[in-house]
Amino acid sequence: QVQLVESGGGLVQPGGSLILSCTTSGTIFSIDAMGWYRQPPGKERELVARITSGGSTIYADSVKGRFTIARSDTKNVVYLRMNSLEPEDTAVYYCNVLGYPTMTSGPHDYWGQGTQVTVSS
Repeated sequence: QVQLVESGGGLVQPGGSLILSCTTSGTIFSIDAMGWYRQPPGKERELVARITSGGSTIYADSVKGRFTIARSDTKNVVYLRMNSLEPEDTAVYYCNVLGYPTMTSGPHDYWGQGTQVTVSS
């Protein structure tokens, strides 16, 4: 059984910072990428940041220069450091893993339960 558990969300003032963590457990044969998505209220889910198994990163234009994605050396934890937070960053943030369940299977998207980030004064 594969499980992704996010933590670190909460209420923060504009201009503040938060660090989100996503811890994975269970068996995944291999992982192509890990990342963070978010869904603001009334809007569609969007990619925030992504890191591949090789360490390359992609960021949404709206968070470039403010957010940083990183992965633990053991590759079972992915972090999202969020600086200079704005009210527009308010959303439910979801951890995502693109991986392969078995040696012979196709790719599968794994998702965490989501953690709420609210930026408000």
